Amino acid sequence: MPSSPHLPRPHRHDVLIGLGGLLGGILMWALGVHNTPSYYGTPRWLGLVALFAISAAELLRRSRPLIGLGVGTAALGVDVLSGGLATTMLMYTDLIYAAVMYSGPVAARRIPRICWLLSGLATVVPLAIYNDPLALLSGAFVALLTVTPAWTGSVVRNHRDEAAAARLEVERVALLAELDRREAVASERSRMARELHDMVANHLSAIAIHSSAALSLKDPAATDEALGVIRENSVRGLAEMRRLIGLLRDPGDTAEPAAISTLDALDTLLEQARTNARPGGQDIVLCDERPAGAAPLPAPVELAAYRIVQESLTNALKHAAPGRVDVTLAHRADGPLEVSVISPYGDREGPRAPGSGTGLIGMRERVSLLGGTLDAGPVTGSGGTVWQVRAALPRGDESAQSVP
Repeated sequence: MPSSPHLPRPHRHDVLIGLGGLLGGILMWALGVHNTPSYYGTPRWLGLVALFAISAAELLRRSRPLIGLGVGTAALGVDVLSGGLATTMLMYTDLIYAAVMYSGPVAARRIPRICWLLSGLATVVPLAIYNDPLALLSGAFVALLTVTPAWTGSVVRNHRDEAAAARLEVERVALLAELDRREAVASERSRMARELHDMVANHLSAIAIHSSAALSLKDPAATDEALGVIRENSVRGLAEMRRLIGLLRDPGDTAEPAAISTLDALDTLLEQARTNARPGGQDIVLCDERPAGAAPLPAPVELAAYRIVQESLTNALKHAAPGRVDVTLAHRADGPLEVSVISPYGDREGPRAPGSGTGLIGMRERVSLLGGTLDAGPVTGSGGTVWQVRAALPRGDESAQSVP
């Protein structure tokens, strides 16, 4: 059988209030200190019963405030008939205050209105019956007994709710700030990862490929050429690493800031790629279809295009079969900058150099930040199967606001 519901343990302050009121009331009852004579021959000892009842109701002032108020109202009625104890009335005002403070929002709004209504009735009815201005005192007494604690509880509750709302707002703002901080950290880490991969992976791939060739070739001239390429890529990779370290330094550092790669440096990149690709038999050809005298591209667009070409050539160096690698740049009218890299797609036992597998991920992130599109994969045509990377990079003002 399910266990019967039980009331929660009363708060220790409620126990102290109930116990203090009970002891004070017993003392007043023992001394015969009553507010008025008893009505309709009601015995005085019923006031003591009402005192115990309202003291018990105080234990419910937080957990069951409306039940406590109901019990207290009945006890107050018995107490008034038996002559009335001041402590009983005092505890009743506390029950009204607690009902407004700890009950639901509907009851908290209605209780003060009911108190005002009772005060009005306590004023109008005696005045109509007795036709004596002194009857107005009964309304004032009822207002003091009910309206005052209800109004006090309403004011305190409003301040409590406002403070709780302010705390929630502070917590919400702090949470949003923490989420923004985490997002900024994640974005910066992704940016750093892309830069590190794009700047260094090309050189390290070339070093790995040419070092393998130097170890396998018996021709001293070919070995010397491979070692020369290794040395050149080592120096370039070290310079790129220094530029990346410059990005990570404090703004107040006197180190030279990192240079931003642009399409003006594309010829140098392609020349280096041709040297690196020589052992693999790839021939890299650039087709620049951009109109002469066109408006300059935003720096983020140029950097993204440069990195896409760089990563595509690195992938061709590691994976492509011997043959022609076409690099194409084009943009017409107000359309996006189109970047295309097509390399031979052949069957290999494995890549010529190990990779992290994050190159395509980095390219997609760069294009996504600019609101563009990227397609990468094998394409079958009349000349056979090729690997094609095609990106469309918007050149609007929104691109200039983003840093990939």
